[in-house]
Amino acid sequence: MVDWTAQVGELPTIGLLGALGVVMLLDAVPLLGVLVPGDVAVLAAVGVGRPATGAATVAAVVAGCLAGWSLSFLAGRRYGDRLRHSRVGGWIGEDRWAVAEAVLRRGGGRMVLVAPFLPVLNALLPLAAGGLRMSYRRFLACAAAGAALWAGLYVAVGTVSRSLAGLLPGSASPMLVTMAVGLLLAAVVLLVTRRGLRAATAAAPAA
Repeated sequence: MVDWTAQVGELPTIGLLGALGVVMLLDAVPLLGVLVPGDVAVLAAVGVGRPATGAATVAAVVAGCLAGWSLSFLAGRRYGDRLRHSRVGGWIGEDRWAVAEAVLRRGGGRMVLVAPFLPVLNALLPLAAGGLRMSYRRFLACAAAGAALWAGLYVAVGTVSRSLAGLLPGSASPMLVTMAVGLLLAAVVLLVTRRGLRAATAAAPAA
């Protein structure tokens, strides 16, 4: 783990942001998204502590997410039913697919906006949105706003965590401390956020 974080820290800024964008693209793809730690990647980028990695990190996350979600959306638009009844659809699970469609029918674009805050569903909702023939322009606008909010949250949490890491004595890696504290703080923030989103979605009329 220490070797991995050291290698990340040695990447040039453009390489770091490019790698982050690729990670976020993979994180936005169904099935792959479960295996790719997008939140850890964002915190690692912030943990490097370079002045250029604030707004640039948000931009890289948004670009990567939009690229991955757009691919999923277009795949759902063109191959939705075929994918749903294929082996890939079986791996995803009919229950998850049905939940994603039900959430979109009820919440519409609002649920695309909050998709980054919903584990597993964040990668499946774009695929379902394409299958439900949602307007791509509406999808893209909501997805961009949601990705920016999610990235901004993690960059803010990572920045606070890195500041806390600087107050700790000893030779602990600032990046490791940033990721550990960041994940803890983000878990609390996202738990509260998801509870609020569930309550708001339950009370909202169908779109």
